[in-house]
Amino acid sequence: MKLIVGLGNPGKQYDRTRHNIGFEVIDFLSSHYNIPLDKAKFKGNYGIGVIGGEKVILLKPLTYMNLSGESIRPIMDYYDLVPEDLVVIYDDLDLPVGRIRLRQKGSSGGHNGIKSTILHVGTEKFNRIRVGIDRPKNGMKVVDYVLGKFTKEEMDILEGTIKRCADACAQWAEEPFLQVMNKYNIQ
Repeated sequence: MKLIVGLGNPGKQYDRTRHNIGFEVIDFLSSHYNIPLDKAKFKGNYGIGVIGGEKVILLKPLTYMNLSGESIRPIMDYYDLVPEDLVVIYDDLDLPVGRIRLRQKGSSGGHNGIKSTILHVGTEKFNRIRVGIDRPKNGMKVVDYVLGKFTKEEMDILEGTIKRCADACAQWAEEPFLQVMNKYNIQ
């Protein structure tokens, strides 16, 4: 079984914001693979289904970004999952809008959702899909930028990016993450 987690913040005011790109990918996977997020437990909404012959859990933590690990760890414990069974999808200021980067380990890079995940999972060795949102321009504060909505032009780019993230997750259901990483990091 695999656990696919998209990071974001709950609430309508955060819909379609840069910080919620992980939620967008989970929503796409839920719709595309007919896996309803119909369970509310572990401080999150989740659903269980099958992608590529592999049983998967799709999870949207509802803890707010900074406490994401408080949702991830309990569901991993309940389903007896190890860090290798986990992929976390989240926004990254250091990548251009639309670019994705897959990694198997690493520091939080200052991302509070990943800091919390590392703290609660107990290791930096878990799979990640970083989705580029670029850095703010014109002196805008980072917090205002990440909680701001995407522009129309950015959303046009991100529609394809969200699908690529979902495709990478589907491929991971069938083959090792390293192979998926090698394919998607060159695009």
